[in-house]
Amino acid sequence: MKFLIILSSFAAAPLFAASGGDLNANDFVGVSFWLVTAALLAATVFFFIERDNVGEKWKTSLTIAGLVTGIAFWHYLYMRGVWIDTGETPTVFRYIDWLLTVPLLMAEFYLILRAVTEVAASLFYKLFVSSLLMLVFGYAGEAGLMPALPAFLIGVAFWVYMIYTLWMGEGKEAVLTTSPSVQTAYNTMMWIIIVGWAIYPAGYVFGYLMGSVDASSLNLIYNLADFVNKILFGLVIWAAAVEDKRTA
Repeated sequence: MKFLIILSSFAAAPLFAASGGDLNANDFVGVSFWLVTAALLAATVFFFIERDNVGEKWKTSLTIAGLVTGIAFWHYLYMRGVWIDTGETPTVFRYIDWLLTVPLLMAEFYLILRAVTEVAASLFYKLFVSSLLMLVFGYAGEAGLMPALPAFLIGVAFWVYMIYTLWMGEGKEAVLTTSPSVQTAYNTMMWIIIVGWAIYPAGYVFGYLMGSVDASSLNLIYNLADFVNKILFGLVIWAAAVEDKRTA
């Protein structure tokens, strides 16, 4: 029953925006848009169903994971249509998606720590504000509101600051007092932020800092990054929640 309710919530999805005509099998970027769209929908359904199978303290984190993939799924319906119809980069749609989902992903660190230990609210605000500023400068560079290179460097600086806060600062201090399952989830999520998120600046470099803008490389890399980071992030939290319930 719950599965049907979740699916019905997508009944009003903007299918018209995603029609895109015929998908060319040789359009690898277009194919990647469709694959990521389907994967995000499947992940959203999974996270909301599994929410009832984890301990109470993990439910909010699973809800956020489902919201992240659900919001991304909605935007990918539009983005894939823009690409297939026009062959242009859906920059505005992509950054609207990131402005909603990236701060939620960063909030997951705070939520899983708060569920099991004392953690200062300042950690949440540092991660939330830094993630927003990272995206604001990224968009400014891609939209031509400021030179691409300075915008890129400022955005990367905020990304490094978040890594430092989680790896060496308040986040690291808090996680040391938690259970092994939480520490495993936290450390895995950290590596996603370090390695997985590195895909985004790689896309920016290939798209904007290599001379002329290469829309195909830019979107293919960004799609890969969204696929890995949004879905894997939630799966790590789900696995930690299941392990925590098993060992409780």
